[in-house]
Amino acid sequence: NITTGHQHTCGATSTSVGYCWGWNSYGQLGDGTTTDRLTPVLVSGGLLFSSIVGGAQHSCGLLSSGAAYCWGDNSSGQLGNGGLSPSSVPVLVTGGFLFAQVSAGDLHTCGRTTAGAILCWGENGQGQLGNGGTTDSPTPVSPSLAGTFRWVNAGGDITCAVTTTNAAYCWGNNQGGSLGNGTTTNSLVPVTVSGSLLFNSIFAGLRHACGITTGSDAYCWGLNSAGQLGIGSNSNATTPTRVSGGFTWKAISASRNENTCGITSTDVLYCWGTGFFGQLGDGGITGVNSPKAVLTS
Repeated sequence: NITTGHQHTCGATSTSVGYCWGWNSYGQLGDGTTTDRLTPVLVSGGLLFSSIVGGAQHSCGLLSSGAAYCWGDNSSGQLGNGGLSPSSVPVLVTGGFLFAQVSAGDLHTCGRTTAGAILCWGENGQGQLGNGGTTDSPTPVSPSLAGTFRWVNAGGDITCAVTTTNAAYCWGNNQGGSLGNGTTTNSLVPVTVSGSLLFNSIFAGLRHACGITTGSDAYCWGLNSAGQLGIGSNSNATTPTRVSGGFTWKAISASRNENTCGITSTDVLYCWGTGFFGQLGDGGITGVNSPKAVLTS
């Protein structure tokens, strides 16, 4: 797999070897140093990763055994090892939990256990841990949400999850309506995403989120100042709004930098939102508020 953090990238090879490259001031590359790397370096420890995810200044990896390790910045406890000191090498998430999925947000991390429970750790100032408080936690805590889950995703300072019956919940910062529950009020506990839609997955950005339904439709909600919802306007949406174009989708990803990209069911890549740095891949730097095809050779 491959993952991008704020200014670093990590991936696991087909033989489960972990590599990272890019910015490394907090040790987020996991190579035992804080030296930036222009080419991939081996993640220390000889661990074999089934997947690696990148946060703002930290990274986390999942072993085939279900054990989760994190490395990098730990100022809010986002490494989950019980402390607040950064680590330039992988450290085990405490508690003896076995995970099927891990997701790294800006300063918090969440995981889905092999039994389908959700656990989160790290920064909690906006309620992104979902446990009813605003106190950071350097160890995994359970959101106030019953059920069995198939998906969890940690964004900037929001978190979203999908149950095994495809119901969607979000919690944390609700600026612009990023929790999708029809309000702009932060929530310290999970709230139901409005609309009775059934989702396969949801990706949370900084102030917006997007998901793909069981019918392969894409919906987005939240802040839309740069057109990152892809709904043909720049108006915020506090409830899920279908992405323009009439496409069906197989994948979508909401960036923390006001843009979104998705792959249609016919394997065409589209992006939308801000394009100031060329991140839409359409050959220009002008933003768009509806899907625009990425130029490919």
